[in-house]
Amino acid sequence: MELEFETADVFTRTRFGGNPLAVVHGAEALDGPAMQAIAREFNLSETLFVLPARDGDEDAFVRIFTPFAELPFAGHPNVGAAALLARRWGRAGALRLGQAAGIVVAEVTGEGAEIAAPQPLAIGPVLDPAAVAACAGLPEGAIHLNGHMPLVAGCGTPFALAEVEDAATLAGALPDAAAFARHLPELPGLLLHAPLGVGRRRVRVFAPLIGVGEDPATGGANVALAGLLLELNGGATLRLEVEQGVEMGRPSELHLAAQRGEDGIRVRVGGGVVPVSRGVIEA
Repeated sequence: MELEFETADVFTRTRFGGNPLAVVHGAEALDGPAMQAIAREFNLSETLFVLPARDGDEDAFVRIFTPFAELPFAGHPNVGAAALLARRWGRAGALRLGQAAGIVVAEVTGEGAEIAAPQPLAIGPVLDPAAVAACAGLPEGAIHLNGHMPLVAGCGTPFALAEVEDAATLAGALPDAAAFARHLPELPGLLLHAPLGVGRRRVRVFAPLIGVGEDPATGGANVALAGLLLELNGGATLRLEVEQGVEMGRPSELHLAAQRGEDGIRVRVGGGVVPVSRGVIEA
């Protein structure tokens, strides 16, 4: 059996920038372990598998795997897959991608795509600053508590979120997998953020327990950050520009918009998508 795949760089307009993604087409013959093995072979932050739509509400159903685990929702795979599928299908406008966390609606643009996270913001428990600092390889005092306490939040996939004072402190972080196993064993990763000015943040995301030491761009974590900032600010809407992957040499730009509604805070994230390669897997 041969399976077609494509790769793209997501949240960038420059080839070999942003976050690489593999999209495997026609994956309905694969079971979960086979998908996991292929994702481990690609060894990217995520690999997305395209399956037939389950009903008329979807254009396709997708499953998303890191090298070590399946995720119910992730941002960069949905943004990248939407752009690649629109090109493959000759489609324009909106696509609806079903996944474990719900339906993700994507709007394809000329240079990329924007998606709506499948669930409203959910805020979980507060985390011990010392434990979070240990995971990031930082002294406890590096975790900035004035903006918000370290906590769990998500819009489909929960992440640990914590703030540091500035980009220099952020650059000094070094993830400690053993500390993650002790303190954050049930979460996919930790997002650290630092302010760069009004409406702009620098972010790093560490996820060693799911095979991603550091991620160049993490839509699923950043939608939680944008939603949390709106919750803290108390307004009706918030726009946020995030740069990520700088310390890795894979600079990424994420554009986020959060809005308060009847069912809570909803968040969108978008950015550029650059196709890179196509090929065939001998499955």
